Amino acid sequence: MHPQSHSQACYPPVSASPYHHNILTLPRELTASRPKHSYLFNAYADPPTTTLQRIKGLTTGSLPTFVDIGNNFGASSIAEDSILKQLRLAGKKSAFMGDDTWMSVFPDAFEPNMTFPYDSFNVEDLHTVDEGVIRHLFPLLEDPEKPFDFLVGHFLGVDHVGHRVGPDHPSMKAKLNQMNDVFKRVVDTIDDDTLLVVLGDHGMDRSGDHGGDGVLETSSALWIYSKGPAISQAHISPPSGLLRYAMFPGTTVRHRNVQQIDILPTLSLLLGLPIPYNNLGTVIPELFWRDRKGTELFRALGINAAQIKTYLDTYRSSPSGGELDDAWSTIEAAWATSKTTLSLQDANFVKYSNFNWVALAACRSMWAQFNPLLMGVGLAVLGIGLLATWSVWSGLSAAQNKWDTWLGLLLKRCLRGLAGGATVGVIVYILFSSYLPGIDALDCVLFFAPLISSLVTIVTSPPNMSLQALKSTPALLILHTLAFFSNSFTFWEDRIAPFLLVSSVVPSVLIGFTAPTKRLRYRIIGFSVLFAVCVRAMAISTVCREEQHPYCHVTFYASSSLPSPPLLILILGIPAALGLPYAMSRFMRISRSDVGVARSFLPLILCPSLVAGAAFWIIEWADSAGILGPEWASLLRVGRTAIARLAFGIAVVGGGSLWWAVPICLDFEAKETQPGQKRQVNVIGYANAFGSPYLIFWSIALGLVYATAQLTGQIVLGLATVALLAWLEVLDSVRDVRSIEAQFANTTPSALLNAEASPTTSPPIRFADIVPLALLGVHVFFGTGHQSTISSIQWKSAFLLTSNLAYPWSVVTVVLNSVGPMFLMALAAPLLALWNRAPVPNITPPSEKPEDTESDHLVAPDVQVKGESTLAAVGYMAYYATLLLGTAVSAAILRRHLMVWKVFAPRFMVGVLGVLVADAGVILGVGIGVERVTYRVGRMFGKTE
Repeated sequence: MHPQSHSQACYPPVSASPYHHNILTLPRELTASRPKHSYLFNAYADPPTTTLQRIKGLTTGSLPTFVDIGNNFGASSIAEDSILKQLRLAGKKSAFMGDDTWMSVFPDAFEPNMTFPYDSFNVEDLHTVDEGVIRHLFPLLEDPEKPFDFLVGHFLGVDHVGHRVGPDHPSMKAKLNQMNDVFKRVVDTIDDDTLLVVLGDHGMDRSGDHGGDGVLETSSALWIYSKGPAISQAHISPPSGLLRYAMFPGTTVRHRNVQQIDILPTLSLLLGLPIPYNNLGTVIPELFWRDRKGTELFRALGINAAQIKTYLDTYRSSPSGGELDDAWSTIEAAWATSKTTLSLQDANFVKYSNFNWVALAACRSMWAQFNPLLMGVGLAVLGIGLLATWSVWSGLSAAQNKWDTWLGLLLKRCLRGLAGGATVGVIVYILFSSYLPGIDALDCVLFFAPLISSLVTIVTSPPNMSLQALKSTPALLILHTLAFFSNSFTFWEDRIAPFLLVSSVVPSVLIGFTAPTKRLRYRIIGFSVLFAVCVRAMAISTVCREEQHPYCHVTFYASSSLPSPPLLILILGIPAALGLPYAMSRFMRISRSDVGVARSFLPLILCPSLVAGAAFWIIEWADSAGILGPEWASLLRVGRTAIARLAFGIAVVGGGSLWWAVPICLDFEAKETQPGQKRQVNVIGYANAFGSPYLIFWSIALGLVYATAQLTGQIVLGLATVALLAWLEVLDSVRDVRSIEAQFANTTPSALLNAEASPTTSPPIRFADIVPLALLGVHVFFGTGHQSTISSIQWKSAFLLTSNLAYPWSVVTVVLNSVGPMFLMALAAPLLALWNRAPVPNITPPSEKPEDTESDHLVAPDVQVKGESTLAAVGYMAYYATLLLGTAVSAAILRRHLMVWKVFAPRFMVGVLGVLVADAGVILGVGIGVERVTYRVGRMFGKTE
């Protein structure tokens, strides 16, 4: 072996951690003392670095993609060729114990009496899986009859410690010490005919997570040890052209580097098995270097190269073979070179490995199968759909108080368009299926149905294409969308979002400076400042992508390697939960609408729910940090689960029942003006009769999302709530300014004094009013500890309602933690139309029909708020649909870009989630919240139909 391969293990990274460096030392010690029997490598694990994908790579030698990552949570069996399949075909017996993911993908590969799976997703449990592996491993190793030929023991403790408390924690040191002891016992127990292979299926980042393609996530150790015969018999190392080295982050010495999939062809040939058909790995040279001539290595490399060429030829002849067009000439040239005999002996080895590396590079460059036709069809549907949304916005704006009639007619036409489009799709498939490779009938239906429906919308209600309408298109939305074509802007989006957000309120601030009254000036400027302060405070909370280092510092957690809340956040957790309901009541008090159901809901429902949510995460921190010692662990776990359930129960059952029964924030005050006359009744909260009850409805969802967010995220959610209310107050004051200006422009000064002549309809909502709320949804997503990366998913939230992984509750809480903040802002969209709107009768323009009377001009007091709530919902969906179109186009155009899977594809997936969450939020808000509030308010004040 190359001398550097032995000494390199003695050099941990600079600033070595006392918790995970120089702890698991046995591989290094044996590699130093028995260099021909022990080899230590740095193995590259292809992303995505999730367990299922790495098991697939290790057993088949193939390359997974990010598209496969969804299977990590619902694994299905692997149908392609694998080493376990070859073992079974050869009549060899395989044993297994550990991570039950193996059983999902290989349900019949292991002997039933030697199979011991354990639940793999309970990251709270650091020991059960490891203890189970130990319990079943050593009896099999000590059995003199050796009932197995191949044994897999998958420990999970180190992985779970990383997820739960991070690598820089005493629990990591204890777990690595345990693994070191286990390895020592294994080495002492195995016989001379057993080959020991120890490896990590992936690495972990500085916070202990994995799933992406960061250097720390894709770097894993590989240790191969033979207790009996030496692995390498030669006194010199293999040709240097076969050996590759890499510099591990923070080190100064190169490490011998292999691909993790290289272990598959290596073990297959060592066991006398055929290499699995779709393998792309290369045999590890050191394990076949038996003599100075390298006879066995030369033969192994030849078999390996022939297997890869056979696989590529088959792939080339398949319908997807065109993906190799760009690289095929290079592959053929490398293969031709491998078939020639070269004068230099070392070159004859290198020619085979060079072909393997060229083939692997070609497959990695294409990475996934792309269907340009389907991609174009999808982009067309997105583009036409966005144009149809613009049409709906224009139509609703023009319909004004007759919006419900207009929308009813449009929906009927759209449904007919869907049915007609589906029929067209089936016909097109029947007639042209032979000309549409890779497209089935369902694809045609899914394309033509929304296409025809969108075209019907556009034709029946053409979008407003006037110059004035085009000028009103927010420049910030255009800039936000175009930014996705730059990888730098995309992975710095968390820093761009607050800049765009603060910029979006600048026009309102300018209006504030010129407002006609001092009160309006103070309100607009004051609440705008409060909004900006909250936005900047939210921006302090950050989690860092790998690309942002060294210019980014983690503040969401205590440190980049310790995923626990900062000390200040621990101190502020409970006070913030207590203070948020009070802050909300203060905003409602401006319009005197902190009455009715608000008097009970805020202190008796929302406050206990938020406090319970904060208490859960404080107890979780105490449990993870071992503050009270291990003897309290079980009690803390039971207690925190009960508290989390209490938080959910109070919000859903208590809050939902109370709001549904009494969704009114009004009170009545009777005053006797003069003795003997009728008393005067004042309605308190009348000016915000629609907005405050809806805010109570919104607060139910706030309680749920708040409980799933970690402590720092809870502080951010509180700031986002204050920012939301501040923007609503700004928007209300700006509407007042616009209303006053409209009256001055359209009436004489004397008419302003005539109350009956004053219009009761307030200025309509504009798209620019929606932009700050939509951007706030993006900002709060980043501020609550998320990024457009898989490793930023906060798996701790899966154990909120249950101490173990339990479907569907674990999925629900992870989803609420991940996209719940965006959902809250989508659910708040109707507030843009409801806030500070009084239930006064609206006057519509008189009809041209002579038989119409004056009473026909009065409409129900909820017509404008319901129409504008729908308009706000459409605008909010349009913003996120535009972002999705930008991410989709960028991912499609840059699909061969080096950063496509690292930057553009993950952001596209977040874009899809953003649209789904936005649609769900506004539909729930308009369909339930607005309908219930307007129904009860209408009944109270009387509807005029």
